[in-house]
Amino acid sequence: MDSNLILYLGGGLGFILLVVGVASTVLSGRSVVEERLGRYSESGGMVRGAPAQQAAVKAKRSTPLADWLNRMGEGTDLFEGISKNLARADIKLRPAEYIAVMVGASLATGVILAVLARSMLFALPGFILGVFLPGIYVGQAKKSRLRKFDDQLGDMLNLTVNGLRAGYSTLQAMEAVSRELPAPMCDEFRRVVQEMQLGLTMEDALDHMLRRINSDDLDLVVTAINVQREVGGNLAEILDVISYTIRERVRIKGEINSLTAQGRATAWVISGLPIALMAILFIVNRPYMMEFFNPDTRNCGIPLLSLGGLMIGSGFYIVQQMVKIDI
Repeated sequence: MDSNLILYLGGGLGFILLVVGVASTVLSGRSVVEERLGRYSESGGMVRGAPAQQAAVKAKRSTPLADWLNRMGEGTDLFEGISKNLARADIKLRPAEYIAVMVGASLATGVILAVLARSMLFALPGFILGVFLPGIYVGQAKKSRLRKFDDQLGDMLNLTVNGLRAGYSTLQAMEAVSRELPAPMCDEFRRVVQEMQLGLTMEDALDHMLRRINSDDLDLVVTAINVQREVGGNLAEILDVISYTIRERVRIKGEINSLTAQGRATAWVISGLPIALMAILFIVNRPYMMEFFNPDTRNCGIPLLSLGGLMIGSGFYIVQQMVKIDI
């Protein structure tokens, strides 16, 4: 296929996506009441409490196509999993919008690779690679946010314990955490306080936060708060013991990461060298690399490349698992 035709197709696709984006922005207006309620609701349908919250979530960025897709996929495992991952990564998208991003990334990656390589053989791998790019970004954002939250959990417990000992209630201590600590800790506890102000119980609000933050340490804290509210006891003393345990765990994790940094870096370097070498040879000596895809030799070249990619991926995974130590 002519490269000019590919450029025209890519330009037309980009123009269509631009028109759809502008139309979605224009048609997604909300009333003042819905806007105010939307500030207190979670993205992705994670809140199942008050009807006003559900109405605000449904009204957010409402377009006919997006509403139809969300109605079609509502209640399915696919949409539930996407909603949970987006909420944990703090990405303000609905499942239908996320699927549209996946389709756009797939088409864009395939067109770009086909244009750069001047061959349609690279379009199909580009389409496949583009489907996984949004998921990779969401996974990295989720891990980064969870890491920041776990690092701030000890400071949150110290502030909560000091507030409880100073005479604050549990809700007042949470409000202090939402004001004093940085994101993402302040964002999550602000949501908890706002949900409780809208009528949810503390158990439900904390359970929603636990869905967004998949942390074992947070699960321990939430369990301690719920048990204390049912049977009583000194919550400040309980949280103080948990805070010491979490701080020690964070310290040990830091030491382990320092000891295993060389192994993790080695896995990245060894896995990246063959890919970088192929890219350099493709730029410097293109006919040499195209021998893998020529009609006379591709029956042997493509399986060899596939086998090499499988070996690189499996080796990287094995090394990462060897240096991964759970505490």
